[in-house]
Amino acid sequence: MITDSATIQLPTKSTVAGLLCALLFTLIYITQFSSSANAAEAQLIYADAKVIEVASNFGFLEGPVADQLGNLFFTDINNNTVHKMTASGQILPAYSPSNYANGLAIDLDGSLLICEQSGQRISKLAADGSVSTVVSRYAGKPFNSPNDLWVHPNGSIYFTDPRYNFPAGKISQEGEYVYLISQDRSRVEPVIIDIPKPNGVVGTEDGKTLYIASTELRKVFRFDISPNGYLVNKIEFADQGSDGMTLDQQGNVYLTWVGGVSVRNPEGEEIEFIRTPQMPANVGFGGADGKTLFMTARTSLYSIKMNVTASR
Repeated sequence: MITDSATIQLPTKSTVAGLLCALLFTLIYITQFSSSANAAEAQLIYADAKVIEVASNFGFLEGPVADQLGNLFFTDINNNTVHKMTASGQILPAYSPSNYANGLAIDLDGSLLICEQSGQRISKLAADGSVSTVVSRYAGKPFNSPNDLWVHPNGSIYFTDPRYNFPAGKISQEGEYVYLISQDRSRVEPVIIDIPKPNGVVGTEDGKTLYIASTELRKVFRFDISPNGYLVNKIEFADQGSDGMTLDQQGNVYLTWVGGVSVRNPEGEEIEFIRTPQMPANVGFGGADGKTLFMTARTSLYSIKMNVTASR
């Protein structure tokens, strides 16, 4: 019991300041230790693997994606060509002229889906070499310039439609939107209209989460995919920009940006950074065992050996 004559000793300002400093340093240490532990625990990169140049002397590379046979497709925008690199390493034109194609994806039937910028459409390249249109218009108007796309496990497609260099001139739509193509490919509608310059887009293999990058805001956003395909519960996933993106089997997100590829876990924490000689525009897994990460970086195609594969 404290009596009337008892004296209560209050902490001095210097003592409080010291305690606060100690607490701050403790928090910094815990954060740094946690980040280092996450990176070490991930072990994403194959032991002692280095980034290597696979091929060079292109115009501007984009869209690396691999099919089930081990062929890697990628676009050379400035040279108006979609290339195919076989499992043996031979590089051949797969679609040219490509209407300055940008992003690529493998459809559920194994054919190649192509974002044709100046063609202002999503096209489909079949195994026999034939090309067909998936979508080319919304509300009676051509798209601006399809940039990147992702195929949902149910067959629907999300794609971004900003305008950069191809075709020249003003945009043809009311804005630069993210669109959803229905599962039966009969309908298309905008599902995001308030992200300026939407660019890279990728989703999780369970079809429940979608990531969208904005080059103008220099941020990456994460959405929940509702049963009807609409995007809800928007949150900021990464406070950095990104062009193309991919995911690995652990759900880690690979973001291309200045200096290389930032790898973030599903919580948004950076757990690895892969530096590239040139600034990469896009990234994707391939190789005979699916454990090679390919990076399209301006005029060169780079790769590095990994311990993980693509999410699907």
